[in-house]
Amino acid sequence: MKKFLMLHGVNHSMFGKRDPKQYGTITLEQINGKLQALAKELGVEVTVFQTDSEGEMCQRIHQAYKDKVDGVLINAGAWTHYSYAIRDALAILTVPVVELHMSNIHAREEFRHKSVFAGIILGQISGFGVDSYLLALRAAVSAAG
Repeated sequence: MKKFLMLHGVNHSMFGKRDPKQYGTITLEQINGKLQALAKELGVEVTVFQTDSEGEMCQRIHQAYKDKVDGVLINAGAWTHYSYAIRDALAILTVPVVELHMSNIHAREEFRHKSVFAGIILGQISGFGVDSYLLALRAAVSAAG
């Protein structure tokens, strides 16, 4: 069975409470539940991880490399726009990496328009709310063959 890792970034434990205009009222637990349901349907395994610590995120990416996962999904939140440490950790991976965002980062503040991960990832999905997660999983599974 193919194995995928979903990385949730900074402040994502506050989904459901944080800025409902941008993120809706869905909680992280509900997002993970939808991912697990789709994973079951697709016949793959998804492990989820959330942290507010940049170092912990890098360590988890390193572990994904060691575990030989088949693909990685990442919603790094604000780290997307400035974390070269996470970018460098992701660059170690040799599997498909899909960046995702619930909101359309290109229709928001100027600083959110740039992803420091863009040059090393398979692709980016943004603006579809919780469906961004599901589309990203489908894309990663397809890319992983």
